[in-house]
Amino acid sequence: MSTEQDKFKKSKRLLKDDAHIAKQVKIAKAHGFPVKKDETHRLHKLSGTTCGDPNCAMCGNPRKFFNEPTQQEKRLFQDVEKITDKHSNGLKNDEEDIL
Repeated sequence: MSTEQDKFKKSKRLLKDDAHIAKQVKIAKAHGFPVKKDETHRLHKLSGTTCGDPNCAMCGNPRKFFNEPTQQEKRLFQDVEKITDKHSNGLKNDEEDIL
């Protein structure tokens, strides 16, 4: 059974969701994106600045448009012979730090 506290939490959560949707609609309108009255709830989990088109270069997958490898692929294909073991001051570990 639901208590008064549960009902209060649910109503607060719904109010928070409605406020978030209203903010995202305001942002979308300011950026010139068309917002339909019956599709405002889609902005609950999406940003108001995305057009939502997967074929858009800014909203779609960056690997598809820019042919850039992922972080995992970059790690896989990194040059093992290259020394990347450096301190934050730019010196290699075998060089002595003089501070």
